[in-house]
Amino acid sequence: MMGLDFGFGSLEVEFWRWMFLMTRVGAALVAAPFFGSSNVAPQIRVMVTAAMALLVANYTKVAAPAHLMSVPGFLAIIGEVAVGSMLGFVLQFSFAAPQIAAELIGGGMGMSLASTIDPQSGAHSPALGQYFSVVMTLIFLAMGCHLQWLSLVVKSYEAFPPGQVLGSAILSPSHLGVVLGFATTMFATAVMMALPVTLALLLVQVLAGLLSRSAPSLNLFSLGLPAGILGGLAALLATAPMIGDRITDLSAQAITQVSQVMGG
Repeated sequence: MMGLDFGFGSLEVEFWRWMFLMTRVGAALVAAPFFGSSNVAPQIRVMVTAAMALLVANYTKVAAPAHLMSVPGFLAIIGEVAVGSMLGFVLQFSFAAPQIAAELIGGGMGMSLASTIDPQSGAHSPALGQYFSVVMTLIFLAMGCHLQWLSLVVKSYEAFPPGQVLGSAILSPSHLGVVLGFATTMFATAVMMALPVTLALLLVQVLAGLLSRSAPSLNLFSLGLPAGILGGLAALLATAPMIGDRITDLSAQAITQVSQVMGG
């Protein structure tokens, strides 16, 4: 298989098969929003990847390429990385929608001035975005979507057998269109989540402007910023059930999109 023989026979063959199976699983976990976040230690990722690859090796008949250290072997590895990255990248769209909504709402409330480190990407994000991210993660895990996604990653070995990925339909315009179509759903969901709060903030700002025009002695900045924050918090409390329903639908749609990418 490797062009080298260390004298371990079938044990060596199973070891390289296990390492090959870790390629797709590892790429999917790194591309996923929660497993691939910067606050997850690399040792944890390797252990989870190894455990899942061991599961796939025991319950499937997937075989590694005959000569892994060759051009066909490297092409097979590239195909495995492409499949795993696509399966994990779809989840990034679902987790990005609440972040976009938080950016829109935070800008109107004036909360963009307060930013923290996003554990998903390591970049600065508004404090309101952290709240939306936590809610999205809790709902996603509570629905068991992470288990469904891991199950789809295992089933992907049947839909896209290793060594045949680059010549299969996963890189076709139809499958890529499914992924890009989910991106439009992400933006539409983000706008629907932010629209009620944004309209409430617009009314608050209009009211603050009218008060400033009727009483010029009032300071618009000292009046508008606290009013915007209080009005935004009140609107968030009022629209919390609607936002929760949107996030729940978004989590279910993410699993559906992953299934559609696999042709299911």
